[in-house]
Amino acid sequence: MTEVQRRASRKTGPSILDVARFAGVSAQTVSRVSTGSAAVRPETRDRVLVAMEKLGYAPNRAARALRNGSFRTIGVITQRLERTGETLTAAAVMEALEAADYTANLIQAHNPSSGDLRRAAKRLIDQSVDGLIVIRAGLATLDTLGLPQDIPVVVSDSLLVTSYPSVIPDQVSGTRDAVNHLLELGHKTVHHISGSSDSHPSIARSAAWRRTLEEAGVQAPDQWEGDWTPQSGYLIGREVAENPEVTAVFCANDEMAFGLMRALHEQGKRVPEDVSVVGFDNIALSEFSAPPLTTVSQDFAEIGRRLVELVLDWLDPDPNRTRTQIVIPTKLLVRGTTAPPRAD
Repeated sequence: MTEVQRRASRKTGPSILDVARFAGVSAQTVSRVSTGSAAVRPETRDRVLVAMEKLGYAPNRAARALRNGSFRTIGVITQRLERTGETLTAAAVMEALEAADYTANLIQAHNPSSGDLRRAAKRLIDQSVDGLIVIRAGLATLDTLGLPQDIPVVVSDSLLVTSYPSVIPDQVSGTRDAVNHLLELGHKTVHHISGSSDSHPSIARSAAWRRTLEEAGVQAPDQWEGDWTPQSGYLIGREVAENPEVTAVFCANDEMAFGLMRALHEQGKRVPEDVSVVGFDNIALSEFSAPPLTTVSQDFAEIGRRLVELVLDWLDPDPNRTRTQIVIPTKLLVRGTTAPPRAD
C-alpha cells in the first residue's frame, strides 16, 4: 500500500488531494474530471478515474451542486407503498432515475390532504433536490399541496393535471372497455367494487363505470366501497355471494378481485359460470389465478419512465413551455373469469 492509500484508509474517505497525488495531477484537474469538464486530455482523465476507483473516492455531491447548480437528486412522494400500483410505479421511477444517473429520495405522505404532503415536500427540499415526482396525492388540491413555485413538479394523479405536468393511465377508457365487455356478454348490469374514497383513481373509475352503464341505458346499482386490499374484496364477496341478482362485477383493482373470487368459491359460486369478474391493473399474479383473471392492463413501468423523462425535461427552464399531460393507454385482457350469464 502506498503512503497516499494508507492516509486515505485512516480517514472517513479519500480527499481530492489524495486522488491528485495518486494520479500525479493537480487538484483542479481532479475537480474538472469530477464535473465532466472537456478541458482534460483523455489519457489524463483515464489516470484520474483509475485513481478515484482505487482509492474509493466519490466527489462531494453538495460541493458539486454548488458548482453546477444541480444536486442530481429527485424527490419522490407517494401515498401508500403497500398498494401494489404505487409500489410498481415507484420502482419504475427509481430504475429510470438510476439509469439517468440521478439519486431518488423517497417519502410517503399517508394523508396528503391533512398536510402530510406539504411536510413531505419540505423535508425533501431541505435535503436539496432538483425536482419532485408525486406518484399519488390522494384528493389533495393545489391549495393543500403548498409546493414551492421554483422547483419542477410532475404528478401521476389526474386531480392535479391542471396544475402540474402529469403522466396518468387512461382510467376512463380502461373502465369503459371492462364494463362494455360484460354488457356485450349479455349481463343485464355490472356491479362495482371501488377502491378507497381518498383515492382519485378510485373515484375516476367509479365515475366511468356509472357513466358507461348510463350511456348503455342501464341504471347503475349501488356500488361497494373497498380499500384496494384482497381482504376488502373478500368481505364484500361474501355479500355478493348472497345476492342472486349479481352476475357480473367490475373491481377497481386485481387484488380486490382475488378476494372476491375466493369468497365466491367458499360460498359455492363458480367464476365465471355464476359470476363474471373483471379486475384492473394486470398485476403479475392475475394471469396465474384459477381461472386467469380478466383485467384492464396499465403499464406501471411506462408511467414511471415517463414521469422521470418529464421531470428531467422540466429541469431545463423554457419560458415557452406549456404544461404537459401524458396519457398512457390501457388495454382489456380477456381471460377466464368472464362469460355470458347462466341461462335460467
